[in-house]
Amino acid sequence: MAKQRIVDAQVQRADKRPAGSPLRPRRLSEYVGQRDLIEKLSITLQAVCERGEPMEHILLHGPPGLGKTTVAHLIAVEMGTRAYSASGPALTKAGDLIGTLTRLQQHDVLFIDEIHRLPPAVEEYIYPAMEDFKIDITVDSGRHAKVITMALRPFTLIGATTRAGLLSGALRNRFGISHHLRFYPQEDLVAILRRATEVLAIDEIPISALRVIAARSRGTPRVTLRLLRRVRDFAHVRAGGRIDEQIVGEALALEGVDELGLDELDRSYLRTLGQTYHGGPVGLEAIAATLAEDPGTLEDVVEPYLLQIGFLARTRQGRRLTPAAAKHVRCSPPPPDAEPHRSGESLFGPNSPRPQPAVVARPRPAPIIHGPVES
Repeated sequence: MAKQRIVDAQVQRADKRPAGSPLRPRRLSEYVGQRDLIEKLSITLQAVCERGEPMEHILLHGPPGLGKTTVAHLIAVEMGTRAYSASGPALTKAGDLIGTLTRLQQHDVLFIDEIHRLPPAVEEYIYPAMEDFKIDITVDSGRHAKVITMALRPFTLIGATTRAGLLSGALRNRFGISHHLRFYPQEDLVAILRRATEVLAIDEIPISALRVIAARSRGTPRVTLRLLRRVRDFAHVRAGGRIDEQIVGEALALEGVDELGLDELDRSYLRTLGQTYHGGPVGLEAIAATLAEDPGTLEDVVEPYLLQIGFLARTRQGRRLTPAAAKHVRCSPPPPDAEPHRSGESLFGPNSPRPQPAVVARPRPAPIIHGPVES
């Protein structure tokens, strides 16, 4: 027996929302920030679409959370093709890459995140695929081995990495467009927040509250959207849905984010550098061992923002705490002529004389006396 179901109009509209994150822009014209990159991509996209050619291979590098994945999918949308995503660590053997390349259609986009972590054996297969749109497959081994060349449809490879210096020169030179994504200014983050409030149906939020969230977002859109969700949840439970500057401050204080956008890991990094190592200079490995953190995490996640706001200095001797950072964490800054921290300083102290090795006197050999020479 058929049953008639009554659906409310508001619920029906909510069910029709597209899957995935609705906060990401749907077109390249909706993208906020990185104006030089967007202008460069717009010109290239218009040119290749009019000529019917595939987009050039693109390398996007920069700190995480700045929109590398979003840009890759927007390029596929502008070209009217599909985007396939893969990760560098997941492509462990050549067969994984071959299976991905052979299913690409005309002018499709292949996005590889963390491309610097591709194994060398897999990276070798990318070179002919990027240049000539073909791959060489070795069948059998020994005397009966033969190479089969398989043609690929023209595609666009977009690589994203947070550590461009780890890319091999052969792979880096095969990208036609290479761009470094920078941190976002506060005005761009406010624009991103205003669009997000419309999508999330957050009403009556003052612009001053959005500026507070943007100022504590470390110049990263991913962080600012995450903080907006936490503020919305806090306001829903503790303030009846009302959001103002006071509510934003209380919500972010509960998250451990201070007025400069530093979280607990950032403050622990600065306190360790200022208190344990007296402001530096000290090596990254020593700081990571003290914090029980991975050195790569500190270098890729923590240090870029600290360098941007002038709280950290990288010198040839190691990391140093700046006077502004020392004032923020309430510790004394290092003197300008501070010596690098060494492992032996815990035993002798920075100004204690080092013990000198003992000098053992050796006896001199007896002189050799020659007699007179007879004629």
